[in-house]
Amino acid sequence: MDVKSRHHLRSDAIGEIEDALAEGLGVTLDADSFEKVELEGGDWEVVLVDGDPLVFYDDGDPFLTVRGANEYPPAKRLVTVDAGAVQFVSDGADVMRPGIVDADEAIAAGDLVVIAEESHGKVLAVGRARVDGDEMVGDEGKVVDSVHHVGDDLYDLAV
Repeated sequence: MDVKSRHHLRSDAIGEIEDALAEGLGVTLDADSFEKVELEGGDWEVVLVDGDPLVFYDDGDPFLTVRGANEYPPAKRLVTVDAGAVQFVSDGADVMRPGIVDADEAIAAGDLVVIAEESHGKVLAVGRARVDGDEMVGDEGKVVDSVHHVGDDLYDLAV
């Protein structure tokens, strides 16, 4: 993906990102520079935080990338999957109920969520919840649609 435009963010835009991540994920970014990058031929609007693509916009709202969530582990909107789901989720598959071992009960259907594996807590993907958090653990059905995952174009982005 080629960069279409790149510019430093104003303090009010940085404040909006920091507030959204603090409220939505319980994350406080500790950074000196924020640059918004728009990419050619891509749907992603990315924010470089101290030079790394740690934040992206989805439907106009900022959210952590997989790399961002691994650097700043979220306290909210977290879905944890078992070892059997790791390969599928890492390859971009949607998340099914049988693979989920835990989910934040405050998640509402439609929320962006962070998907992590249970052994080491590493984030594998970001997805959109199809159901509320208290309905995610179970025996069957797709409950999270994959939006961004380890190894996709956004994850591999080097600017």
